[in-house]
Amino acid sequence: MPGTNLTREEAQLRARLLTVDSYAIDLDLSGAQEGGTYRSVTTVRFDSAEAGAETFIDLVAPAVHEVVLNGTPLDAAAVFKDSRIALPGLLEGPNDLTVVAECAYTNTGEGLHRFVDPVDEQAYLYTQFEVPDARRVFASFEQPDLKATFQFSVRAPEGWTVISNSPTPEPKDNLWHFAPTPRISTYITALIAGPYHAVHSTYEKDGQSVPLGIYCRPSLAEFLDADAIFEVTRQGFAWFQEKFDYDYPFAKYDQLFVPEFNAGAMENAGAVTIRDQYVFRSKVTDAAYETRAETILHELAHMWFGDLVTMEWWNDLWLNESFATYTSIACQADAPGSRWPQSWTTFANSMKTWAYRQDQLPSTHPIMADIRDLDDVLVNFDGITYAKGASVLKQLVAYVGQDEFFRGVQAYFKAHAFGNSRLSDLLGALEETSGRDLKSWSKAWLETAGINILRPEITLDASGHVASFFVTQEAPALPAGAKGEPVLRPHRIAIGCYDLDANGKLVRTSRIELDVDGERTEVPFPQNTPRPAVVLLNDDDLSYAKVRLDEESLRVVTAHLGDFAESLPRALSWASAWDMTRDGELATRDYLALVLSGISKETDIGVVQSLHRQVKLALDLYAAPVWRETGLTQWTEATLAHLRAAEPGSDHQLAWARAFASTARTPQQLDLLQGLLDGTETVEGLAVDTDLRWAFVQRLAAVGVHDTEEIAAEYERDKTSAGEQHAAAARAARPTAEAKAEAWASVVESDKLPNSLQEAVIGGFVQTDQRELLAPYTEKYFAAVAEVWESRSHEMAQQVAVGLYPSLQVSRETLDATDAWLASAGPNAALRRLISESRAGVERALRAQQADAAAAPSA
Repeated sequence: MPGTNLTREEAQLRARLLTVDSYAIDLDLSGAQEGGTYRSVTTVRFDSAEAGAETFIDLVAPAVHEVVLNGTPLDAAAVFKDSRIALPGLLEGPNDLTVVAECAYTNTGEGLHRFVDPVDEQAYLYTQFEVPDARRVFASFEQPDLKATFQFSVRAPEGWTVISNSPTPEPKDNLWHFAPTPRISTYITALIAGPYHAVHSTYEKDGQSVPLGIYCRPSLAEFLDADAIFEVTRQGFAWFQEKFDYDYPFAKYDQLFVPEFNAGAMENAGAVTIRDQYVFRSKVTDAAYETRAETILHELAHMWFGDLVTMEWWNDLWLNESFATYTSIACQADAPGSRWPQSWTTFANSMKTWAYRQDQLPSTHPIMADIRDLDDVLVNFDGITYAKGASVLKQLVAYVGQDEFFRGVQAYFKAHAFGNSRLSDLLGALEETSGRDLKSWSKAWLETAGINILRPEITLDASGHVASFFVTQEAPALPAGAKGEPVLRPHRIAIGCYDLDANGKLVRTSRIELDVDGERTEVPFPQNTPRPAVVLLNDDDLSYAKVRLDEESLRVVTAHLGDFAESLPRALSWASAWDMTRDGELATRDYLALVLSGISKETDIGVVQSLHRQVKLALDLYAAPVWRETGLTQWTEATLAHLRAAEPGSDHQLAWARAFASTARTPQQLDLLQGLLDGTETVEGLAVDTDLRWAFVQRLAAVGVHDTEEIAAEYERDKTSAGEQHAAAARAARPTAEAKAEAWASVVESDKLPNSLQEAVIGGFVQTDQRELLAPYTEKYFAAVAEVWESRSHEMAQQVAVGLYPSLQVSRETLDATDAWLASAGPNAALRRLISESRAGVERALRAQQADAAAAPSA
């Protein structure tokens, strides 16, 4: 859509010209139950630095009825074009603008999203404005450095509740008039409206009292564990306020679990929206509660880092997200009473593997990315922005010291409260408190792309003692198409030395912490010391680097990976093995053997579930095709054996049940799934509840055992929005040409599906054991993707572009078809990036398949 892609230069020009004071926004949502459009009236007061200057304000709307600038009506038809309203002839000093528009509800999760719950047939609204979607609801200067106060007045249907950034007022005649906010950016304003269910409490400490609220739809109220959510929230309040030395900066803190949310959550000031899948309808493992807690703490951290102090432009988006990620994990690990002191294990095994994967794509970029325009930032919510950035912040804390780090953060908040800042502002504060020169560190870590590999180089003397010990560092070439050059970086790492104790456990016997820089760094290892059984570089996961084991350590770890006494070194070893598999250094069949030998000793449920996902992905994409079915058979038999052996009612039992359901293949295994569904079969302690039933139904549909009749019957049991999504996925999963054509048409040839149903259909459509059935859709994908991208909103188009790319067609032909399309279609930078990333996945899978085939025993 022309005009919606604001460039950095345009934003800088507008910021030099304008200082925005306030917005008054009147919205008439009284017809929301019926949908359609709504009346939006925006009054903005702002100063201009120049008399007679011209600028523009942003608005995405079906119609603009009035534009009045400094008391003079402008011709709306003339000044409103390409989602911008031209503002000519500004006064020097104060200006006053009123825009009356007709805005549209969406079903895409952008702007003002409208959802009708099938349980009560009531409409529920919420806003999602990051990055540039406040302009879908009111006229705004849509860039983070033009902060202002915001005052919402909302007319809503009888019986509704309306929530915004300011405390919720008492309505008069269904009109909700909110007090002005502090100075904040447009993208963190919020409005949530509907007959939501609410639970209220407060955070109290040392005379401070902050009202807390939790909201969800009434149809989910029976599942809302508000006490647990409040407990995590209070732990975050206490820990963050102590570490930041700055009281929570807003008047109240509401958390709203909303339907059909595209992301995990959004840090709207004082009114955080969270996907309502985090209100668990069925039994989940503790890993799901840990993930939810991290999300809650991540958004709470944003109240200071992002909302109180906001980046000047989107090139510092990483700083917002990395800081929130780092501090949320640190809070889980360190806050008194936390249920998840092992949270750095989860980080190493999930978030960090995401970063490593992202950093090896052709789209890899420096943490501090060059964001030229909004198109760039929309595809930059990636593993580098979140996970690599958080990893680097963790290393920075180790480098400068935790106390010094937080003292610098405290000074930073006090200096820039309710304003905007750049990376240099934070680094300057940290240099002052730590005494470290961070300029070269910043250049090496934040302004370059790619990943380093660290290896131990150990020599022994005649008696088996360590004679010398070096850490070598490599900087592999960046992926083809990536910008920049590989660089060696300074790393702060710990080296763990492990030996087997009398009980057969691998325990750490010593630890060395040091700075690694350049190609070779000598390790100050004690003289006349026997070689440890395992030498683990980057123990405690302080730095961001791929780590390899020396030959002897690899031998011991292969035999004893499950025997590490602590969860973090196990997770680091598992992650290293997975990385080697993705790189083709470890054959998929050998990775499967390693997992099967060690997973029974893995106690961390989050690690177990990650291994489940990784094994399935390796078998589906990285296994030699001629061996794949053999590997899948081995894995499926193992999942069933573990399911039957697991402690009844345990998290591990549930995880193994889901792993088995995702890959069951023989008639006997499918009969077991059907029996568990109809009650003729049982596994002691396994509760086959709503969501687990759907996992079984979807697998049975994918292999052709269930058809529309059985899916419809299951939906009758669960006639909810979640049930509707599960049913749509199951129908799309059926292994018939007719089912695939129907699913394809509903997503690609029509734009009527809401975001959640489109996502469900895509997920059901792509089944890893239906390659031949899906093969004809490669050509159809390349024929359609450009038009979908041009005609749909960003979120909806991205679902299609990424979700329907023919990733399962691992062949040279797929690479050639992609290359031909990239050469001829002329996609914009954002779409080119997404397609190139998907292509890289196919290329990696081809290499891994060749490595697996080479590992096959000779005949």
